[in-house]
Amino acid sequence: MPVTSTARPEATADESTPSPSGVAERPGRTRLARLGARLRPRWRGLAICFGYVVAAFWLTHGLWPDPATRTLGLNPEDQTLIEWFLANDVRLLVGDVGLVSDRINAPAGFNMMVNATIIVIGVLFAPVTTLFGAPVSFALLTAGNLAATAVAWYLLLRHTLGASRFAAGVAAALCGFGPGMVSQANSHPHMTAQWLVPAMVWCVIRMARAADRERPEGGPGAARRILVAALLLALCVVLQVFTGEEVVFLAAVTLGLFSIVYGLARPRWARRILPGFAGGLLITTVAAGAALAYPVWLQFHGPQSVPNGVFSPDYFSADLASFPAISPLSVAGTEEAARLSTGPSEYNTFLGMALILVVVACVIWLWRRPAILAAAVTSLVMAWFSLGPRVVINRERTGIWAPYELLRDAPAVEGALPMRFALPLIPLIAVILAIAIDRARDLPRPASYLVPAVVVAALLPIAPTPFPTTSRAPVPEFISSGQWRDCVQPGGVMVPVPLPTPKDPHAMGWAAAANAQFGMPEGFFIGPYGREGLASIGTYKRPTSALLAEVAASGTVPAVSQAQRDQAAKDIAFWGASCVVVAHDEPNAGPLRNTVDLLFGPGRDVSDVWVWKL
Repeated sequence: MPVTSTARPEATADESTPSPSGVAERPGRTRLARLGARLRPRWRGLAICFGYVVAAFWLTHGLWPDPATRTLGLNPEDQTLIEWFLANDVRLLVGDVGLVSDRINAPAGFNMMVNATIIVIGVLFAPVTTLFGAPVSFALLTAGNLAATAVAWYLLLRHTLGASRFAAGVAAALCGFGPGMVSQANSHPHMTAQWLVPAMVWCVIRMARAADRERPEGGPGAARRILVAALLLALCVVLQVFTGEEVVFLAAVTLGLFSIVYGLARPRWARRILPGFAGGLLITTVAAGAALAYPVWLQFHGPQSVPNGVFSPDYFSADLASFPAISPLSVAGTEEAARLSTGPSEYNTFLGMALILVVVACVIWLWRRPAILAAAVTSLVMAWFSLGPRVVINRERTGIWAPYELLRDAPAVEGALPMRFALPLIPLIAVILAIAIDRARDLPRPASYLVPAVVVAALLPIAPTPFPTTSRAPVPEFISSGQWRDCVQPGGVMVPVPLPTPKDPHAMGWAAAANAQFGMPEGFFIGPYGREGLASIGTYKRPTSALLAEVAASGTVPAVSQAQRDQAAKDIAFWGASCVVVAHDEPNAGPLRNTVDLLFGPGRDVSDVWVWKL
């Protein structure tokens, strides 16, 4: 217990202070005891948050022996792309702040707003990327997004919504490490960077409370509090757009639905706060709109913009049978369940039957509470949207209509993947569980213990397992040692052979190791190279690139004609390239080297590559 000082006013620093136990203590120790008493309640919360960090790094421990030679086994192509984005974002700190980059798809470049370039994260991690490399930043980011999201939800649930430590700890763990989050963590950091979402919710709650004249916050200074919360919300929205734009959209839809249902459940309260709350939202809209006007214009009308979403909503629809299933990435999951999704990065709906039954029971028990009702209704609507234009059941597409059909041709929205509408179910369910756990404390024993135990038991089967990882070839020493500068000047274009493609982008790792100081033709990105200028992943190949891709696949050296040599010279000029490089350890390296010799003349053996300086 805290010790209070009983020292006389005339006591000196050398005199002792008697404690309640009769043992003399010095004033310095008394002050430490007081400080300890103040901090003691916080240590439990800090321990919970530290547990999230430990869990996140345990899940990603397969990357840590050597991030440069380890990769996520379930989605290595996207990891290469994200590492390149992190390296490219370093350039924003050295004055190259354009949102159209020429470092892949030379010479046209690519639109950073169209692609998930995680700009805010890339800038935050720029010192790490510069000092230790993009693979280290990627490993930190993969773990950090999970832990930071859990911590942010814990702080919101505990300190804003007043949940107990246990309830907030369990609910926040689900928010940070739920099946959808863990699945998206397989190289989709733009989807797992959700640590700003609780901040957005906090801003909305602050505005609502300040707009309520019957609350202390709604008294003097309420207008100022609404203004501050509105501007903070605008800042969070802007930062999230440059981190993961799809998360902003999902958060806005979810918060909007939740607020409407909550307001309908409390009509008198809704009418009371509406003027001030609507004014705050208007301020947020104007401030965020002004900041995002040019980037959004660039995304939809600027260079390398696309008129449509690149992914088919019919393909990326959630299977209704996947909701009661358990993800293969969870402790109780099986590989058989993987057939119910499009891939390991999209297990967004795998909640498990046990959790669904527990949530339904909690909603039936507490449905009169507006927050429970709003969370339940919003969850059902978002789950319905996740089913896509037509409901799919056990891999069979039915003719049953689903509301995503309304978004199929909606500008700027139709690109959102239907199955990702299920991601907000995780925090919505977490809110229901947190309220149920705390409400159970008012029940007589043993029911007060039974509810938390049942909740935890329902969550255990979907607890995550460590990410599968595998080895990858190291970046050539020619790149990592900086010898590439003898081949291409910073800002110039290097042609790796074979050229990077969406299915095999590993050469982009070379540029990532050099912090994107040189560019490459073609590559892995979203651009307007589909039919009639529609969106595509990657671009069409130039004749020389197609020739080299055939050699890489077949291992056969073709008979090269003079016309092909002339075309190769034209392609090099089109790309603005100054050298061509083939790595010694490239599959079919010998035939590739011989083919490039036939096209450009003999190359030089430098370190662990062959180089043709043009």
